[in-house]
Amino acid sequence: MINATDVLVIGGGQAGLAAGYHLRRAELDFVILDAQNAPGGAWQFGWDSLRLFSPAAFSSLPGRLMPAQPGEEYPDAEHVVTYLTDYERHYSLPVHRPVRVRAVDRDGPRLRVETDQGDWSARTVISATGTWWRPFIPAAPGSGVFQGRQSHTVGYRCPSDFAGQRVLVVGGGNSGAQIAADLALDPAVDLTWVTQRPPRLLADDIDGRALFDAATARRRALDEGRGDTGGVASLGDIVAVPPVRAARDSGRLKAQPMFQRMEAEGVRWPDGTTARVDAVIWCTGFRPALSHLAPLGLRGPGGRPATHGTRAVGELRLHLLGYGDWTGPASATLIGVGRPARDVAREVAQLLA
Repeated sequence: MINATDVLVIGGGQAGLAAGYHLRRAELDFVILDAQNAPGGAWQFGWDSLRLFSPAAFSSLPGRLMPAQPGEEYPDAEHVVTYLTDYERHYSLPVHRPVRVRAVDRDGPRLRVETDQGDWSARTVISATGTWWRPFIPAAPGSGVFQGRQSHTVGYRCPSDFAGQRVLVVGGGNSGAQIAADLALDPAVDLTWVTQRPPRLLADDIDGRALFDAATARRRALDEGRGDTGGVASLGDIVAVPPVRAARDSGRLKAQPMFQRMEAEGVRWPDGTTARVDAVIWCTGFRPALSHLAPLGLRGPGGRPATHGTRAVGELRLHLLGYGDWTGPASATLIGVGRPARDVAREVAQLLA
């Protein structure tokens, strides 16, 4: 038996819930399929000290403010999970879980969605699977001979897991800086932080609010044919959240240039010197989790489907939401996904009409 719906949303994290909110307001027939066992999306898998970049009021999905977390200016991941769980329940969003989507393919006038819990037929599909599920680790010279432990941001939890070890953190973005700061403040860990270029911390008074405004202004300028404002990249790479500031001010958070190659017991620098390393944490980002869309044949440069706004150019019944600026300014953030989600719902309603 094949289940049927007008709109099928793949992913029950923040982007999927934002889409569900606007689809509900548009009075459309829809379901949300989520591969996880519980609400909260990727936030339920973050490291213990993970914090938002913005205060709660500026980290909300459409229609419902995130309450402040007592004693915290920037809420932690557990608070976000609680908020997303309440959001889903408050709006009675039709989330089915755990349901893992295997493939989306054309089926005449509809799209067929194959899952591990049976197939669905939909008139249009919104893919909102995010990036957390596809961590990226670069092919570093010598990585195959390194005998220590290698992991990624997705596997990091707390400094106590690395007590007594020499740890190398690779990456000059927010996750790299936050995890490096976490380890730097623990005297039981011997930390080395390396980045491709000198890390650029934003001014202490700049947080996610300014980043969202910068991303939106850049998108507007490009859409209107004006010069590229540089967006978030023009401000810096790292939000100086309190733990990062504390590690920086203590003098323990200092980045070194990238190593030249990995060896059996550590790494070698360009000047020939070496360092013994027990563990490497690659904070080197993610790629969009889009393997379920492979049957549609939409893969373009960089592995991403070409889009006009959020709509796939090669399949007008498909929208991609929440993967980054290419699917809406700041759409990979809580506060930023609301606007493109609203646009998706409007376009889907027009298509179905």
